[in-house]
Amino acid sequence: MNIIGRRKIWFAISLLIIIPGLITMMYRWTTTGSPLNLGIDFTGGNLFNIEFKSDVSVNQIREALKAVKLEKSVIQMSGNRGAIIRTPVLNDKEQADLFAALSEKAAPINKDKLNVNKVGPVIGKELTTNALLALLIASVLMVIYITFRFEFKFGIAAIVALLHDVFVVLGLFSLFWWEIDSAFVAAILTIIGYSINDTIVIFDRIRENLNRRKKGQDLEELVNNSIMQTMTRSINTVLTVVIILVALLVLGGSTIKLFTLAMLIGVVSGAYSSIFNASPMWFVLKNMEKGRLHA
Repeated sequence: MNIIGRRKIWFAISLLIIIPGLITMMYRWTTTGSPLNLGIDFTGGNLFNIEFKSDVSVNQIREALKAVKLEKSVIQMSGNRGAIIRTPVLNDKEQADLFAALSEKAAPINKDKLNVNKVGPVIGKELTTNALLALLIASVLMVIYITFRFEFKFGIAAIVALLHDVFVVLGLFSLFWWEIDSAFVAAILTIIGYSINDTIVIFDRIRENLNRRKKGQDLEELVNNSIMQTMTRSINTVLTVVIILVALLVLGGSTIKLFTLAMLIGVVSGAYSSIFNASPMWFVLKNMEKGRLHA
């Protein structure tokens, strides 16, 4: 496979995926005030600490929430008879309807131990700020490390590949208006770690081959060979992760489906960017440095 020679095709495929997502995010921002469908963790809501008079299951509670159109609420079980439920902000009537649905479809509520609190979006905002700060610090440290271990152009190519993965996930979640919560932030950070690991493996092989480069060997041929030498490792790694994520997506609970979906999209995108974006981008930067960029 002449991956480097067809680099414009791979770049075009990435842009065809990313640009619609960016346009959608801008449209959502102007129409709804947010580029993404923020969940309760980010927008705030009511927090109900409920104890039932008999054993209940998550499915029973979820059925009750669906009956009052609160199926997107977050449920955390506390023993066999307790549950912490986070919902959007509810007025008195909506809260009464919720309690009635829970008593009917799950179990009677012990009102003596019922605790209702209103929570703001402060935690979500703080989490987002810390995640962005962590991403910024990690990116700077990765550029420094890769520059020290390899060279600066490798670092730039790696960051471009990481941004590709982040924008692919964000764009698709905005396009399909899937809800995001605090677990989504964890998924993004995990995707970045996975993607940079695969990219570094390929870069390391390029560096090794550069040190053993024969006189007159074409750089394009060298990079292509390096990618192909690590291709099996990259494909085997992503397939093992994808199998696990697909199993979680199909068999896992509804509370982790969007987290798993974000991971699945990000892992596939990370494998693609590591193979088809990072190394070709380094090749472009290398040729620009030498003033001999060719089609």
